[in-house]
Amino acid sequence: MRRGISVVAMAAAIVLGVTACGGGKSDSKSSDSGNAKDPASVSGTLTYWDTSDAKNEAPTYKALIADFEAKYPKIKVNYQNVDFGTVEQKFKTAAQNGKGAPDVIRTDVGLIPEYASLHYIAPLDGTTALTDTSDFLAGPLNTTKYDGKTYGVPSVTDTLGLLYNKDIFAKAGITAAPTTWDELIADSAKIKAKVPGVAGTYVNPDSYFLFPLLFGEGADLADPAGKKVTINSPEAVKAVTEAKKIYDTSSLKVDFASAYDNMQTSFKNGKVAMLIQGPWSVSDDLTGTAFKGKETNLGYAAVPAGSSGKALAPTGGHDLAVYQGSKNLDAAYLFTQFMTSSASQQKIALKNGTLPTRTSAYTAEVTGNPEIAGFKPIMDTARPRVALPQVGSLFTPLQQQYIKILQGQVSVQAGLDAAAKEFGKLLPGYTVQ
Repeated sequence: MRRGISVVAMAAAIVLGVTACGGGKSDSKSSDSGNAKDPASVSGTLTYWDTSDAKNEAPTYKALIADFEAKYPKIKVNYQNVDFGTVEQKFKTAAQNGKGAPDVIRTDVGLIPEYASLHYIAPLDGTTALTDTSDFLAGPLNTTKYDGKTYGVPSVTDTLGLLYNKDIFAKAGITAAPTTWDELIADSAKIKAKVPGVAGTYVNPDSYFLFPLLFGEGADLADPAGKKVTINSPEAVKAVTEAKKIYDTSSLKVDFASAYDNMQTSFKNGKVAMLIQGPWSVSDDLTGTAFKGKETNLGYAAVPAGSSGKALAPTGGHDLAVYQGSKNLDAAYLFTQFMTSSASQQKIALKNGTLPTRTSAYTAEVTGNPEIAGFKPIMDTARPRVALPQVGSLFTPLQQQYIKILQGQVSVQAGLDAAAKEFGKLLPGYTVQ
């Protein structure tokens, strides 16, 4: 499952994300500066909500928590693994009610603006949680910002890249990954002609995977500075027209009911030559017949560029955020600092194969992991999604119209105009073109 915001999970958040009023006002007795004068003197119990995979990733975080408690024996951590698909609504409910919210939460980067706008999470500038920011990669650090303040600390990061099957490329006479969408279409035609039964790609109808095409044309969902909805701008129309062209000419037939699973199965078993995908898929890819026992057959490249000439993809991943109503802010700050330190990130990367957010964490040992080595340069193409509290809710109307466009039910312009109209309802004060 991808690590970005799930469109399905966002559907239930549309109304709440727009209408909920702020909660969780802090009544903590923490130090005014947010920094304990003597960290060793900080005591108390804090609750941490971890959204990592309970089976494959959580053990690493539990081990780090044991290390933290050994370093700060007066602080105890109540660890809770919370399902990624339900954590957003669970946290909103707890923060709104002022009961049951964790002191620290691992959150999708796309939710930081919404949580901050609702006053559910604390600004971290000047606190112990946010130290040595010059060591963070620019992309992940930018995901923590809202309205001029910092509300999270980058923990793990990801983005979208182009994964490809080297053997299929060789059979088709392709010597390098495509760097433009036109090249992707041309390469798909070569594959279809020279490698029977194999499609060039598989278009994922999840609107998150549309971002590389939008960004490549200089388009985005909205323009906060100008208070404009831009999803139906000429640039966005051009991007989605290109996506439709790729779907019509180069994609394996999409089963819209189970698109993601079928896409993965087709790629890892050698029926599709290349995918726009993230690092979270690699462990699954390597279980398929195309890559199992021959991991070097999996190629990594940046997403193709649009007419802007730039290869751009959304910054994904997770940040740690501190609940504004926490009664143990000093302990929460120390815990957040520890869990996002370079040493902790190295341990997480080595055990879980996720990409660190600190430059210093990319040691020779860490980059010895082919997945991390493959995606590290691709991170240079990553850029944040537009920092709007409602950004998650915008995915649903875009998803609905994008599917209709791909299926030929509506034209690109009509579909994006319909999405823009729904965006206008979710973004009060924004003009719709």
